[in-house]
Amino acid sequence: MSSKTYTATAVIAHAAGDLRVETIEVPMPATEQAQVAIAYGGICGSDLHYFSHGAAGESILKAPMVLGHEIVGTITVAAADGTGPPVGAKVAVHPGTPGGTGARYPLERPNLSPGCTYLGSAARFPHTEGAFATRVNLPARMLRELPAGLSLRDAALAEPAAVAWHAVSRAGEVAGKRVLVIGAGPIGALAVAVLKRAGAAEIIAVDMFDKPLRIAAAAGATATLKADDTESIAAVQADVVIEASGNHRGLASAVRGAMRAGRIVMVGLLPSGEQPALISLAITRELELIGSFRFNDEIDQVLGALADGSLDLGGIVTHEFDVHDALEAFTTARDSATSGKVLLRF
Repeated sequence: MSSKTYTATAVIAHAAGDLRVETIEVPMPATEQAQVAIAYGGICGSDLHYFSHGAAGESILKAPMVLGHEIVGTITVAAADGTGPPVGAKVAVHPGTPGGTGARYPLERPNLSPGCTYLGSAARFPHTEGAFATRVNLPARMLRELPAGLSLRDAALAEPAAVAWHAVSRAGEVAGKRVLVIGAGPIGALAVAVLKRAGAAEIIAVDMFDKPLRIAAAAGATATLKADDTESIAAVQADVVIEASGNHRGLASAVRGAMRAGRIVMVGLLPSGEQPALISLAITRELELIGSFRFNDEIDQVLGALADGSLDLGGIVTHEFDVHDALEAFTTARDSATSGKVLLRF
């Protein structure tokens, strides 16, 4: 195999507030890897945490790291072992690698494996490099060839939409039900779109700001409420609540807004450590509090639904920036009052 290396433009977090667009070397891929020319990358909340704080929860930057795991692109070098898509194929990426031993978990739910790694994560050292670069090498098993007719731009939200799809699946049957979505940021808005496709009769979105609520309404919310209107939220009495704010106040609103015996799916990741919660109400109302973390194979269902038009994600992307303007892109994405999902163009 050729030892040829390529150069790529990458977005690298060095420390809190220190984000740089730099040139990196990309070697020829290993036997089980393909090389991908990245077209679009979506800025995720974890990327923003590394940018703003130098850490995402307990995952602390100890060395410069390429960010990014929400990516789509085109195969430029196919995997030499014959696995994966051919050169020229347009692909989305499943950024997780299950693994690890010790903690028990259901084998059919590899997202819960104790050693699961994700592209662009500082959870381990050396860090797992991300894919915000014009050219990257990725394991062929991560690659999902796009269905015919689905463009890279339209597939750019496949990864975060899979997170929302997994969360909605954790809620059980939602057709004909009243659903409350707390937090109308990108994951909340994507959950609204997935809920609409799944046949929810009412979808009430809650947020602090007008812009996310407008995005949620365009995605399929039948009503919107401001986060400080606690009386109206409590009056919703939803069959199902999707908590996507990642804030203990949002979780409190979820508990208050659920009907008795309702189900609350917690997809917004709260800070580590103890958090205040209305546990007494959860007990006396027999509420079901259910966690939702990343996803498994839901990205395949998302791609199919995008291709057949049954999942409409129009309006959720509010900004696109060239990779060289990554700092402006991250600054924009950090302001949830004025932006939804922000994409980088590579």
